[in-house]
Amino acid sequence: MTEPAADLTRALEGIGVPDRITTPIGTFEFFDGVPRPDTTRNLYDGLDHLRGVEVFLNAVPGASLVAMRRGLRSVGIDGLGVIGITEPRANSGSYFLTPNTETTYATMFIDLHDGPVVIEPPTESLCVVDDFWFRYVADMGIAGPDRGAGGKYLFLPPGYDGAEPEGYFVYRTPTFTNWVVLRALGGVEAIKQTRVYRLSDAASPPEPRFVNLAELTFNTVHANDFSFFEEVDELVQEEPADAIDPERAGQLAAIGIRHGRTFAPDDRLRAILDTAARTAAGISRALVYFPRNREGFVFEDSSWKEAFVGGSHEFLAGHARLLDARTRFHYFATVITPAMAHAQVGAGSAYAYTAEDAQGRILDGGKTYRLTLPPNPPAKNFWSVDVYDTQTRSLLQTDNPYPSLMSLSGTVATEPDGSTVLWFGPTAPSGKESNWIQTVPGKSWFPMLRLYGPLQPWFDKEWQPSELDEVRAS
Repeated sequence: MTEPAADLTRALEGIGVPDRITTPIGTFEFFDGVPRPDTTRNLYDGLDHLRGVEVFLNAVPGASLVAMRRGLRSVGIDGLGVIGITEPRANSGSYFLTPNTETTYATMFIDLHDGPVVIEPPTESLCVVDDFWFRYVADMGIAGPDRGAGGKYLFLPPGYDGAEPEGYFVYRTPTFTNWVVLRALGGVEAIKQTRVYRLSDAASPPEPRFVNLAELTFNTVHANDFSFFEEVDELVQEEPADAIDPERAGQLAAIGIRHGRTFAPDDRLRAILDTAARTAAGISRALVYFPRNREGFVFEDSSWKEAFVGGSHEFLAGHARLLDARTRFHYFATVITPAMAHAQVGAGSAYAYTAEDAQGRILDGGKTYRLTLPPNPPAKNFWSVDVYDTQTRSLLQTDNPYPSLMSLSGTVATEPDGSTVLWFGPTAPSGKESNWIQTVPGKSWFPMLRLYGPLQPWFDKEWQPSELDEVRAS
């Protein structure tokens, strides 16, 4: 039999703490389980740092839309009467998270503080409304209840208890501010069919004013330093306290961000939060460029990665939230809708990206790479490849404002076997100009492959792009 004293000694080893422990956030000293004075201060600094990191990772969605709104406001996209549009299509002039250069976008924010808002999307369109915490509210157009035929969508503010008129697709949203993004298959003229107005003006809706964002230069990407928390505080102050769950609200409150209270950290906490933001931004970049979960990859033994992990627009796997997947997506992308999270055969779009070459090395804008797309790319409509800046996650700024190639252009050459070889580098290989995307020496970059209307071979993993092979000068 084991002596009782020996059992208690072993138990103490599990429930006690040694006099000195070394951790990733510091070395801490105790006297018989009680933290010494310096350790107490350091532990609280460490706790504030950890809370700041967690707030960043969990609040990236909200900060992203605050930055988006600030960017749009800086160029006059503010209020229901003004809609931003990329005419003819998006380019690399401004900082947006991974836009594509193939389609015309329109975007705006609607504010429900002054009452319900009506949106009439274009016909044959793909339009989405997300709330201010970047959660899905509604699809309009082809993926919505109007099925692309057009209709009137009515958005009601939090706590609305008025009548719901007939003739509308009605949605209630947990936040007063909501982001609207519109795409129309008919391009610019189709986008300009959009109407947005107060329900109170339904009898005589005003004409909107369209501002061409493609001609302007501005930033819509959230901060990676202390000001990130100021972006989040802006959102928290505007929206109802119960717009987010108690757990996330509690994380925010722990660092001083509370609805109805001034966020005013002292110098100590401000410095800690600045470091926390920079740490969390580094973690976010690891999640984006080098995920450690194989579910984040499209194929076995390949570096091509999924933009959306798990197939849920709420980032749920059963009852569990995929926290890393949520941070990863929102750190380099925008727009939340089930249609993006779970593409269907022949509908929507599929995405794959990579930030490394065939040997697992970081892509270098001063080198030349080759990417081979096998014959018969599984896209009902077309395929495209856009190139992005790894720092800003925005379109790479080069001599060409459209750093992309697509099958619709009619200029991309194919090989005799039906495959397509694309080239990336600071200069075009001789004779390959039509299949080349410029990169920038001294900068990294990453490509994103999009299949519009993905077909069965993509879902069955029967069609697979090559890795990016570095091509050395002969």
